[in-house]
Amino acid sequence: MTDFHPQVKRLLDGELTLADLPPELRAEGDEAQRLLAAVNREPVTFPAAFDARVLAELRRRAEAPGFWRRLRLRPWTLVPAFAAGAALALLLSRPAPTPVTSTVTVRFVLFAPEAQQVALAGSFNQWDTAATRLVRTGTPGVWAATLTLPAGQHQYAFVVDGARWVPDPGAPAVDDGFGRRNSVLAL
Repeated sequence: MTDFHPQVKRLLDGELTLADLPPELRAEGDEAQRLLAAVNREPVTFPAAFDARVLAELRRRAEAPGFWRRLRLRPWTLVPAFAAGAALALLLSRPAPTPVTSTVTVRFVLFAPEAQQVALAGSFNQWDTAATRLVRTGTPGVWAATLTLPAGQHQYAFVVDGARWVPDPGAPAVDDGFGRRNSVLAL
């Protein structure tokens, strides 16, 4: 099949004449008109009995008895589908296994001899600076708190005197997205 230039197509549609085409497209336009002239434009007609036979066959198929015959399915072809559906129903009806959550006891320690108070804020206490207070240990300048945390990854920071956020010097740190660093604890 030949794909003609858009202006040649307009010629074939009767919107342009051969003289309206640019000189470089006239040979293509002439060829397109020659091909169009060779096409048999006689309308296609079917015998009157053909329409009657087609309609009769459509009626016969529409009135065919039986659900399986109309769908052209046989019951034995559905056995694997029913088996898969039953297996899926059994699988979905089983109760979900209870997740096993382990916890780990962690001791947080910070050496801050100048501090008046130290708190611990992190992902495990919704960054609440009042939720977990560290206490002074017997060693001067050492603050500590012991927490039981769920297994997983937690970010945290020490808050010294309610204003200064200090990452744990003994733990890896990541950028918190606000210009500070958070310590990371993986349990």
